[in-house]
Amino acid sequence: MSHDTLIHRIVRPVVRRIAPTGVTPNQLTTVRLATGVAAALGFACGGVWADLGGIMFLLSMLFDRADGELARQTGQMSPGGHRYDLCVDCLCDAIAFIGIGIGLARAGLGLPPILLGAAAGIGIGVLFWQLNVTKVIELSRYAMRHRGVVADPDDALALVPVFVWLGLAWPMLIAAAVITPAGAAWLGVLSRRPKAAVQKKPATAQK
Repeated sequence: MSHDTLIHRIVRPVVRRIAPTGVTPNQLTTVRLATGVAAALGFACGGVWADLGGIMFLLSMLFDRADGELARQTGQMSPGGHRYDLCVDCLCDAIAFIGIGIGLARAGLGLPPILLGAAAGIGIGVLFWQLNVTKVIELSRYAMRHRGVVADPDDALALVPVFVWLGLAWPMLIAAAVITPAGAAWLGVLSRRPKAAVQKKPATAQK
């Protein structure tokens, strides 16, 4: 993940003011968790609460960038803090889609949106594992740059509340339930290719 995306630049001036106060990156990560849970609950309740959930989701994304930015500015980077950040990121993104599914079910769409929300949530969990633990690919390689502005692929999650506000949560959920498991399956295939290449090398050397 890039450390200089548009969202990083938005939170950077605020983080500079926070840095001397003694607030720790893990505390910001915990706020990220709290706002992420609040967003998921808002989505699950539906109606005006879903609209508020969208606001909380965006706030949660800002705190997601702020904790790492604070860690870099204050020299408080640590493996434990990084793991905590990743676990919270995965959980918040996954439960957001589960919450959206529950909210659509409460609106009269029945069981299918709950199943799709669960599929999207599980897909996100698998993708996080593949990208951050097994590191199948380097996500920052796919960041988009335009006139000095960087956007990571996961910045696209900022569109989630926009779709909710526009009344497009249902098609968005269907797309997420298809794309995230498909992406996880694709990365699963990629993870097997290097092993096959390594196995072929001795045979090539013998020729």
